[in-house]
Amino acid sequence: MADTLAVETPVPAAPQVPRSVRLAAHAAALTLVPSGLWRIAIALGWDSGFTDEVLRPKEFPGEGSFYLIGLSLFAEALGLLTLGLVHRWGEELPRWVPFLGGRRIPVLAAVIPSSLGAALVTLITFTGAFGWNDADNMGAVGSPDGAHYWLMTACYLPLLAWGPLLAVVTVAYYRRRRRGR
Repeated sequence: MADTLAVETPVPAAPQVPRSVRLAAHAAALTLVPSGLWRIAIALGWDSGFTDEVLRPKEFPGEGSFYLIGLSLFAEALGLLTLGLVHRWGEELPRWVPFLGGRRIPVLAAVIPSSLGAALVTLITFTGAFGWNDADNMGAVGSPDGAHYWLMTACYLPLLAWGPLLAVVTVAYYRRRRRGR
């Protein structure tokens, strides 16, 4: 009797992701780009309008640049995880992942962290927006004013959409995955 290899049955595809949900997922990931570019520009030595009392712009580029660039990359990586909620790799780990590749991702393993993330990001960004001009924020002496102020505000404004978009995509993921069982 010949040994036979166990053949894995392919994981059935979940119902099609609506175009509006795909667009919301991509928009969520893109909301972080403007603020990230703002921080990277500062890290590379661009004059953002901050003075020594707040940011010490003469130190950029320098050691602090690694923090600003790292923060921007980390935030964008978190934003890109939203795409997993509309793509196959958010339902089944890619085969190249050691030890776990090919396994289905439990629905709640994606929904719980993304729900908490959506709530936390929404809380942080809306709290920040309401206090944007406070004396310990953009109203502080040494903070950008004029064109620099408005450019920074425009770069950070899209972040207000990140949490709500992530929430919409998370709910759609949950519903789609629960139906696809």
